[in-house]
Amino acid sequence: MEISEKAKKLLIVVGMAGCGKSVVVDYFKQKNWQVIYFGGVTLNEVKKRNLPVNQSNEKMVREELRKIHGMEAYAKLEFPNIKKALSQGPTIIDGLYSWSEYKFLKKHINIPIILLAIYTPKKLRYERLAKRKFRGLNYKQAELRDFAEIENLEKGGPIAIADQTIVNDGSIEKLNSELDKFLIDFNSDTD
Repeated sequence: MEISEKAKKLLIVVGMAGCGKSVVVDYFKQKNWQVIYFGGVTLNEVKKRNLPVNQSNEKMVREELRKIHGMEAYAKLEFPNIKKALSQGPTIIDGLYSWSEYKFLKKHINIPIILLAIYTPKKLRYERLAKRKFRGLNYKQAELRDFAEIENLEKGGPIAIADQTIVNDGSIEKLNSELDKFLIDFNSDTD
């Protein structure tokens, strides 16, 4: 795979729903990073099937895609886009869910992969999810999603072995400050 001089590492953001992954990705997008959003595969498939975009349909599609393509489904389906993004510069993946996806990328990408876990206490995540205007979840729905993602999608593995964890329990400004520090380290590591 041809990789731009600017893309010597691949950054993957992991975390449970409501932890702030989208805010983190927006931070990097503002710094002109390429963004791959695994969740877009789900949303596109839900829309393609003319189903309402909701928690139930998204869960069904996520699990069906994995039955068809294996637990590494999203990494496989997005791999051409990942290669293209890396050829254009620094790249971040939003929404890696499974351990199998991580292993697939480790096997097929010959540059260091850095996992950045975003951690937010459950109570705060659930409050954030309840306030979402699009795809909001009440407490019970959020809990069911957590369980499904941990039990059915292998989500815990990538979070558990993250190279770095940032606690997101405050303001966006505080999170951005933590990301500024992370980016300095990310750019200075030569691996």
